[in-house]
Amino acid sequence: MKKWITILAALSVIGSFLYANQQWLHITKYTLALKKLPKEMDGLKIVQISDLHHAKFGQGQQRLIEKVRQEKPDMILLTGDLVDRYQYDLDRSLEAVEGFVKVAPVYYVVGNHEVSLNEVQTITALLEDIGVHVLLNQSVPYYKEGVAIDIVGIDDPLNGKTSDEMLKEALVGANHDFQLLLAHRPEFYASYAAHDIDLTFNGHAHGGQFRVPGVGGVIDHQFNLFPKHIEGVEYHAQMTQVISRGLGNSRVMLRLFNPPEIVVTTLVSK
Repeated sequence: MKKWITILAALSVIGSFLYANQQWLHITKYTLALKKLPKEMDGLKIVQISDLHHAKFGQGQQRLIEKVRQEKPDMILLTGDLVDRYQYDLDRSLEAVEGFVKVAPVYYVVGNHEVSLNEVQTITALLEDIGVHVLLNQSVPYYKEGVAIDIVGIDDPLNGKTSDEMLKEALVGANHDFQLLLAHRPEFYASYAAHDIDLTFNGHAHGGQFRVPGVGGVIDHQFNLFPKHIEGVEYHAQMTQVISRGLGNSRVMLRLFNPPEIVVTTLVSK
């Protein structure tokens, strides 16, 4: 009897640990000093949400929405994989976005899962209906105190276009001194930098999915060992790159020592 009690207790501890790894919302904060950022944008606070997939954080996504609301952002960036192609639940994702649009302006680009589902048109139409700025290889100005920067967004390369092709299309009409890019994939950083992007926000790699404290990502969601460009802040030429570990999982993969991440970035004019 004692043996079974010990086994059940151990399983309970393991189950609680794994559950916490999927549900404990972690906020990562960065402050970035950027040379070309207009002084009028000093203090601009950005919340990045990436790779939600089919994750659920409270009834109606209220835990996630409240975490974002508490940060009081100036804008919210959704950098792809809002849904999951293996467990497609658009309503669950829209619950989160409906909460976000009540907090701050929301900007969105598609990820590879939206493209692979062949549901981009449906998803983007619904997002636009609730007030999201959907960026399909295009740019829009963002104004503060009468001064503007360009918010640029490109699709996922799974659609058949290269990052270079999509950026050329998106940057038509982007005529301000500072360009902020939303792009799902971080590995194409060289292309982004070559187009003189100043700041980019990416997701996709889930922070390596399985992480070891002190070591970092061991294996990503595509089973690559010790993957690169999976989280944090990187610098490439004149460009600063912010990579989110994301919030959810695809298929049945678990996060390990890698809690769901909300990225909060404050921009400072250098």
